[in-house]
Amino acid sequence: MRDAAEDKKGEDIQILDLTGRTIVADSFVIVTGRSAIQTRSIADAIVESAQAAGLRPRLEGHSDGGWILIDLGHVVAHVFTPEQRQFYNLERLWGRVAEARAEAR
Repeated sequence: MRDAAEDKKGEDIQILDLTGRTIVADSFVIVTGRSAIQTRSIADAIVESAQAAGLRPRLEGHSDGGWILIDLGHVVAHVFTPEQRQFYNLERLWGRVAEARAEAR
């Protein structure tokens, strides 16, 4: 997934380990694209990569392109434009969960 995002010039790729902290997913992958066109391209590449690996991803927000969510089961990818990523700030919200997990080790 990371390679697919990097191939489409995705920026500031962050992986948050949420294992055992939420039923939502074990990990979040957060990627920035510079425009809605680029976020769609990144999301398409992630979906193609997942399908090639035998997964059946679910996609939301593709038509708007500001925040595209790709549900891969245990991993959820979030592809944002810079403005949307700053507004939703998932790293702040969910990063605390990942930090708490690291401290508990």
